[in-house]
Amino acid sequence: MDPSPLLVDAADPAVTVVTLNRPDKRNALSIALIEQLTAAVREAGVDRGRRVVVLRGAGPAFCAGLDLREAADPAAAHRSADALAALYLAVARSPLVVIAAAQGAAFGGGAGLVAGADLVVAADDLQIGFPEVRRGLVAALVTCLVRRQVGDRTARELILLGQSVPAARATELGLVNRVVPSADLDAAAMALAVEACRGAPGAVARTKRLLDDLAPRPIEEDLRRALAYHLAARQSAESAEGIAAFRDRREPRWGLRPDE
Repeated sequence: MDPSPLLVDAADPAVTVVTLNRPDKRNALSIALIEQLTAAVREAGVDRGRRVVVLRGAGPAFCAGLDLREAADPAAAHRSADALAALYLAVARSPLVVIAAAQGAAFGGGAGLVAGADLVVAADDLQIGFPEVRRGLVAALVTCLVRRQVGDRTARELILLGQSVPAARATELGLVNRVVPSADLDAAAMALAVEACRGAPGAVARTKRLLDDLAPRPIEEDLRRALAYHLAARQSAESAEGIAAFRDRREPRWGLRPDE
């Protein structure tokens, strides 16, 4: 039997630790993993004794992004896109403090989890990147989260170039709060969780809501708008070529820019 793609540790009465558990796939976001992760975040949020959710990844990578095998299947595009939007909304709307403890690699949808978390502790080997344009895709849903963390100029650099940045640079840009040695990652995340538990739970939940209300548009509206861009790119010839090139380990052969 295949291991569960998600592990949930609720032994601590205040802190739920959620581990992405597909290390052989670099914790790529399959539909099953996305849906289980969403359910775990929501379940923690309705437990009135819970204060913090810690997101972590098993193995050397935090999360390599969408499972490209599923992404290449047009029949899965709508379910995958809807599930990913629901996950990001669950993280944003959780009344709990969501802490990402990220190591190795956080790309695409995995970088979206980093951008969507309230606090981020990064191992010093972390690389964060949004390579969607290099796959013929659009980082639409992720952009909703990134633009809440960094300025427009920085968001354009990250998303239009598709380059990865190391943990130290990600801290300078505002994507990461702390950088620690890899061996100290879990301990540093739990130390932040302890600090987060010192605040009043109602005040923390209301503060999170306030921060979203002060944004130009609510996160729900941003995600709704972005979903159309995400799906259009997933169903394009460019995405088919980009994903095929990535899997074949070759440079994509782009054609002319399509008419809008």
